[in-house]
Amino acid sequence: MAVISDIHGNRWALEAVLEDIASRGIDRIVNLGDSAYGPLDPFATVKILMERGIPSVRGNEDRILGDRRFGSATVRFVRERLLPEQIEWLVTRPASLLHDGNFFMCHGTPAGDTEYLLRVVEGGATRMRTARGVLSKLKGVHAPVILCGHDHQPATLPLPGGRLAVNPGSVGLQAYTDDDPREHIVETGLPLARYCILSKEGGGNEGTGGSAPRGAGWRVEHAGVDYDHEAASFHALRNGRPDWAWWLISGKALNGGKA
Repeated sequence: MAVISDIHGNRWALEAVLEDIASRGIDRIVNLGDSAYGPLDPFATVKILMERGIPSVRGNEDRILGDRRFGSATVRFVRERLLPEQIEWLVTRPASLLHDGNFFMCHGTPAGDTEYLLRVVEGGATRMRTARGVLSKLKGVHAPVILCGHDHQPATLPLPGGRLAVNPGSVGLQAYTDDDPREHIVETGLPLARYCILSKEGGGNEGTGGSAPRGAGWRVEHAGVDYDHEAASFHALRNGRPDWAWWLISGKALNGGKA
């Protein structure tokens, strides 16, 4: 099963990831939200997701599209380019979902879509949360694999009891700056579209080598896919977002000390 997240309207990255997934013979895909928000191509992105019927949860920046209290320039850009039925689809996705009995899907944490599950903000950046800290956020969640997004950074964390917590990374945005809960940067350092693959132990996708993290009867392979990030960056710049243009073309959050 392939896991995607945080597409942020980057249909160039999404198309490349879906092509890579298909080339591996994988036909099961789930999506962890924040699908459309960004100065890119929200209409085509949501169209692809809806037409394919990909099981999805709602991210914080999907949710705000249906909340008129939020009206930033980027929110207006996205709203103006989506059909009403596309906005309805985004805002009515569940906040969390137990998929196939094995995978608990959420965008941030089970309790909220604006908190990182696997990362802690510290010193203007983020660091991995401890397994004990992650467990404290998973009360009442008993699935063997917990899938989360929101922080855009690929990671797999084995938990006590043999479970796994997995963030596939971001399909469409490899760096950003944020001020929630306080100012920090996030960056992967490369403009690659990220996703991950989960395989049942003992079968399927065994050609990826022996170093993939394992637990709960599943193994995880993190993938980075090259795509036309120059086109995505150009569209961000054309749409008045030089910060997004830099993040997309570089995979880095800061340009000469400025976003």
